[in-house]
Amino acid sequence: MTFIKELLKDIGDEHATLAADIVETETYVDTGSFIFNALVSGSIRGGLSGNKITAIAGESSTGKTFFALAVVKNFLDSDPNAIVVYYDTESAITRSLLEERDIDTSRVIVMNIVTIEAFRTKALQCVDKYLKVEEEDRQPMLFVLDSLGMLSTEKEIGDALIDKQVKDMTKPALVKGAFRMLTLKLGQANVPLIVTNHTYDVIGSYVPTKEMGGGSGLKYAASTIIYLSKKKEKDGKEVIGNIIRAKTAKSRLSKENQQVEIRLFYDARGLDKYYGLLELGEEGGMWKNVAGRYDLGDGKKIYAKEILKDPEKYFTPDIMDKLDVIARGTFSYGS
Repeated sequence: MTFIKELLKDIGDEHATLAADIVETETYVDTGSFIFNALVSGSIRGGLSGNKITAIAGESSTGKTFFALAVVKNFLDSDPNAIVVYYDTESAITRSLLEERDIDTSRVIVMNIVTIEAFRTKALQCVDKYLKVEEEDRQPMLFVLDSLGMLSTEKEIGDALIDKQVKDMTKPALVKGAFRMLTLKLGQANVPLIVTNHTYDVIGSYVPTKEMGGGSGLKYAASTIIYLSKKKEKDGKEVIGNIIRAKTAKSRLSKENQQVEIRLFYDARGLDKYYGLLELGEEGGMWKNVAGRYDLGDGKKIYAKEILKDPEKYFTPDIMDKLDVIARGTFSYGS
């Protein structure tokens, strides 16, 4: 037996293994949007990391909660045994809100959380209980924290009760500690965590810059950080959703500083599955946009709106394979 194997046997544990023996089992959470999958994983058939932390950040009313709920719906729809634990810090999640989006409320646990300490404890308890279940019996599980920016601390609440006007300097350290403990546990359990968070304008920056609140804890712990901005999507005079501009500020699965537009409906449709693929194909040279109409190679010129009304007619399996090649070349590292 070589020294390295003796060392592993003597000081290793169930979580230690030779790098040569590591089984590559990268899993993904399909977001329900092909173009967003490509942005965060480098493939239209990928998605959010299946056992890491993803931060979704943006200004107020950019659709962060609706975006998270769209991913929740797709996650539950993908597996009848899947469950979601939703840590709600804004008291925004109601039964009617979920039912309006056709989300199965019998498979969603909603926890109203006020402090970082409470989130840390509850999340760790959930993961520990999950890890005690035999691996083959575990149901797919997703965590959502919505939102980090609204969490207080026990000290901050205690100071407020006695009218003590002092800023709580312990919050960044508590956030960092919570995510430090959770990161490894989530990886062991193969449980993904989506965290929504607020952004603010950096004062004194030479160019307009957005920064995520809450200190450095989430920045270090998150595998992927996405910044969202939006414009309204209207049907006549009625606002029916958002066109969301999503940009990777950090990603371990795809290139950083890439940007796409996705369409998010406020109703049960959630994220538009095919929105953005026409632009991806155009950039990859698969077809041309002629005065707002697309020539898909058969000589016919069709408006994007018509194509997106019946996307499966036009986005055939062969077309999707070619689009995935373009996505890998556009968004993957090493391409």
